[in-house]
Amino acid sequence: MGIFDKFKSHARNKGKQGSDTAEQQMNERTGGKYEDQIDTGQQRIEGSLGMDRDRDRPDQQ
Repeated sequence: MGIFDKFKSHARNKGKQGSDTAEQQMNERTGGKYEDQIDTGQQRIEGSLGMDRDRDRPDQQ
């Protein structure tokens, strides 16, 4: 694993942590009333940024 791969992985992990924290805070503020909508929004944003949850799995070839 090269230095750029390590940096990319670290940045992706930080981005996901921030996204998860934001989702948790919004759910707390709304009392969980809009949990499904918030989760859908989070998935769309992460997908558009290339941070899909499925990308964590290694390629199976």
